[in-house]
Amino acid sequence: MTSLKQRIFDKAAELGFSAWGIARANAAPEAGERLMDWLAAGNHGEMGWMEERAGQRSSPNGLWPDAKSVIALGMSYAPAVDPLALADAGDRGRISVYAQGADYHKVVKKALKAMGRWLADECGCQLKVFVDTAPVMEKPLSAAAGVGWQGKHSNLLNREHGSWLFLGIIYTTLDLEPDDPAAEHCGSCTRCIDACPTRAIVAPQLVDARRCISYLTIELAGPIPNEFREAIGNRIYGCDDCLAVCPWNRFASAAQANKAFAPRAELAAPALADLLSLDDASFRELFSGSPIKRIGVARMTRNCLIAAGNSGELSLRPSIERHLGSDDPVVADAARWALERLQRLPSRASIA
Repeated sequence: MTSLKQRIFDKAAELGFSAWGIARANAAPEAGERLMDWLAAGNHGEMGWMEERAGQRSSPNGLWPDAKSVIALGMSYAPAVDPLALADAGDRGRISVYAQGADYHKVVKKALKAMGRWLADECGCQLKVFVDTAPVMEKPLSAAAGVGWQGKHSNLLNREHGSWLFLGIIYTTLDLEPDDPAAEHCGSCTRCIDACPTRAIVAPQLVDARRCISYLTIELAGPIPNEFREAIGNRIYGCDDCLAVCPWNRFASAAQANKAFAPRAELAAPALADLLSLDDASFRELFSGSPIKRIGVARMTRNCLIAAGNSGELSLRPSIERHLGSDDPVVADAARWALERLQRLPSRASIA
């Protein structure tokens, strides 16, 4: 007879997951300690929600005392195109691979709920499912479950799927046989650390969010600090540089990615001029069904203005100028900076 554990993994594959593993609920106590040290150093920046629920985040039993096992699941979103391909396309904005397709929260959550219903019917157990929005440390728990290891960029790495995995977690009252934790396979490689444009990876597995472009373009509500604006280049939502250079990603295949995460044509290489013309309604329409929608039009406009200032494209000057009188002081500040920088840079036309 097939074991329950194998049936769980078979069901995971049926539901579109690409990687899986099981850990004890108390399997990663050191992760909670590292979290507290990270928060104490202020590395979370303005993400106050991380500090407010740190006790629940530090361990599964801190959130749910009845949890006995953790089922960790990974769903592939491996890209077919090099994430760095638009690095020199000044008139285009670069959106992180994970946000170019459907909202992973919805896709993964739907599969997790289906898994949960099946498991509850099979075993009569209690369970809770999570994907990124709850106080759960998906990466350390997935590492403890053998799904992969945390690379020096702190993201999870899998030998087959590289770093292109969305992680889902199930806490359950079932006492399941755990898998062995994954061994680390980064060796002496420091490509991710060396590639970070803002030097946000301050030590192996230690990221200062206040310097990270993903934090600056997504989580930070106020002005982007001047010291990071030039380094942002044309990244308007997130950053893939530390992932894109990882040697393990050469084993990842886009053929194994969930089709829901295939890039939408309008998000794969969006024109900055088009994005800078959006009002609130057109922003919501364009990014409907995308995780980008949650940052709002003002934050996206701020990001695009920074990118326009870095572009060397004089044709973007009118798109910048229209925001100089914005009622939003953050947007107006970004527009002033962008116009001044654009005027200082040699134009791409003159370079060509």
